[in-house]
Amino acid sequence: MSRDRLIVALDVPAPSDALDLADQLGDAAGFYKMGMQLMSAGGYMGLAEELARRGHKVFADLKLFDVPATVAAAVRGLRDRGIEFLTVHGNQAIMEAAANNKGARMKILAVTALTSLDRGDLDDLGFDCEIGELVLSRARRALEAGCDGVIASGRELPALRQALGRRLLVVTPGIRPIDNDETHDQKRVVTPAAAIAKGADHIVVGRPINAAPDPREAALKIQGEISRGLRMRLRRSAPN
Repeated sequence: MSRDRLIVALDVPAPSDALDLADQLGDAAGFYKMGMQLMSAGGYMGLAEELARRGHKVFADLKLFDVPATVAAAVRGLRDRGIEFLTVHGNQAIMEAAANNKGARMKILAVTALTSLDRGDLDDLGFDCEIGELVLSRARRALEAGCDGVIASGRELPALRQALGRRLLVVTPGIRPIDNDETHDQKRVVTPAAAIAKGADHIVVGRPINAAPDPREAALKIQGEISRGLRMRLRRSAPN
């Protein structure tokens, strides 16, 4: 569904706040990301199951990173909780362990490079390559490992699609609407329409919706941007 291309990040303090936000958004959104903030609040699995019970899709952004056997066990424990997407962050063996234990419904997404990182951060971390090269390398390895998709910035989308086509789902965080002028910790950001036009399957939006005076209105505006991005993509792919 086109509506589900928008994934709303539930960056809120407690499960009750997450359910309140989902109620406010109504049919303006149907896919929700639950990250570490909610994990630390307690009731994480109960919230995932309740969102699924209400007909929503759930993205568990847990960035699993541990020895392969532990990751495999964690994935098996999560695969029957109504979770649609689950993130892993690690080497080939970790990605393979996740992919081999995901079950029939859940999709495994590999993290490529966090959108809060820039060239200087990669230097500090010891990566002697450009961000685009790192993202493409990790995407290729994710595909080989059996993952369903990757998390990647909109800046790297064209290169990913050119190299790998549509063999991987691409979920893009670091999304900021054009009229959003808040300060933020994302360094490689794009607009909703641009991300979709460049090939993102889903975009993740948090604070521009969560912190908006009217979250539903903000979500509907982003849905409009998504529709515009899809039209742009169709025009680009149409034969001359």
